[in-house]
Amino acid sequence: MPLKAEEQAQSTLARVSKDTFKNGDSEHRTEVEPHTFAWGSTIVSAFQVARVFGGGGADIGFATSTDGGQTWTSGYLPGLTVNYKNGSFSAASDPAVAYDAKHGVWMISSLPVLNDNPEAVATSISKDGIHWGKPIIVDASGSDDKNWIVCDNTPASPFYGNCYTEWDSPGLGDLIFMSTSTDGGQHWGAAKNTADQASGLGGQPLVQPNGTVVVPIDGFGAMVSFRSTNGGQSWSSTSTIGFQEFRGQDGGLRSPGLPSAAVDGAGKIYVAWPDCSFRSGCSTDDIVMSTSTNGTSWTAPVRIPIDGLQTTLDHFIPGLGVDPNTSGATAHLAMTYYYYPKASCGNACQLYVGFTMSQDGGKTWTNGTQLAGPMNLSWLAPSQNGLMVADYLAVAYSNGNPYGVFAVAKAPKNGLLNEAMYTTTAPLLAAGQERISSAGEKPIPGVRGHYVWKYYDDDGEYPIPPGKLPHRRN
Repeated sequence: MPLKAEEQAQSTLARVSKDTFKNGDSEHRTEVEPHTFAWGSTIVSAFQVARVFGGGGADIGFATSTDGGQTWTSGYLPGLTVNYKNGSFSAASDPAVAYDAKHGVWMISSLPVLNDNPEAVATSISKDGIHWGKPIIVDASGSDDKNWIVCDNTPASPFYGNCYTEWDSPGLGDLIFMSTSTDGGQHWGAAKNTADQASGLGGQPLVQPNGTVVVPIDGFGAMVSFRSTNGGQSWSSTSTIGFQEFRGQDGGLRSPGLPSAAVDGAGKIYVAWPDCSFRSGCSTDDIVMSTSTNGTSWTAPVRIPIDGLQTTLDHFIPGLGVDPNTSGATAHLAMTYYYYPKASCGNACQLYVGFTMSQDGGKTWTNGTQLAGPMNLSWLAPSQNGLMVADYLAVAYSNGNPYGVFAVAKAPKNGLLNEAMYTTTAPLLAAGQERISSAGEKPIPGVRGHYVWKYYDDDGEYPIPPGKLPHRRN
């Protein structure tokens, strides 16, 4: 297997948005944490703009392409924060994008913040992905985090047109909640828990063609999943996808080890996350992946062979995408991620964006390709949980072409940071590149992660004692 590091970038980047706010509580000229979704020729990405140290950004920004990634239009969500068009919240965080084909609307789910405290889960709606309405409140319990949204877009599904929002409550030990809309996001049903009252962070609900909703989520020490087979009327107990041994990143980078998930055209679920199980002494994080066809039984996690096992590269914050017009052994997968060339880099870390793809359902992958970097960590937006590019990423396929939107930082200018959203000017394709397999690789027995799992509440973050981690490997 080749031991080479990331191949040099083959794509030109284009900036798709820029922080133009001037509010006093933000670190300006910063944009972080994008999620991207595509339907047909339209691609919508949403992200935090003007990061506030205590949580969220001055507003949620969007960048939309209606021509399959050739050109982009950007703007901000109206009526969400005090910083743009008469909103009432001080900041907003955790954007996630969905499209509802039955009702013909785009949705951006977000987490409004008031005085550094998450106060609600909201949904903004648009007919074209460019002109957005004022937010509709999904939940206003006052202690919410890490929301996500998805819609059932299969006409033959018994729940076609249902949309589902997931979040957790830090004030209740990260208890998981789900809510369902049947009218294009205008109204949302009562929040419901899983059958086992599970806790978790960073869930990403996905819908299979038969209408089953599967929600992979970080269970603190393991990736777990739960599902609904009745259109969100009830939610199952959690199933274990795979344990997570997470090293975490040097340099004070914010990198919580959350999963990235996608579904192919036949309903197969793919879940990727950072893990050090294949490295002696947990020396560096790889990206591993597990799959399921039913959301309850999962394959053993395998390492995505971005590079060889003898390299020092550290891989984290994956953004996985699957072409919905492909499936099974010929499914097309693409993944962006951040990486350090050397995991043990202390305070001298150099940050890059990488990319890899598979055209055989994840059996083989291209060698990692550099898209952006190097970035000095001092160029990144500061946050209460570390220097920030994102907690999550995604790749979206538009008419068979994969595009990712990601934060790239450059040297500060005129006393301000210079971190913004970028994409590639051409699709993330790697025709002709060698395909690499990790077949035969096994996790190293006894490897344990270094990351300290944390409990989040409105007052900050606190380590979770190992005995209190519900899914931790003994």
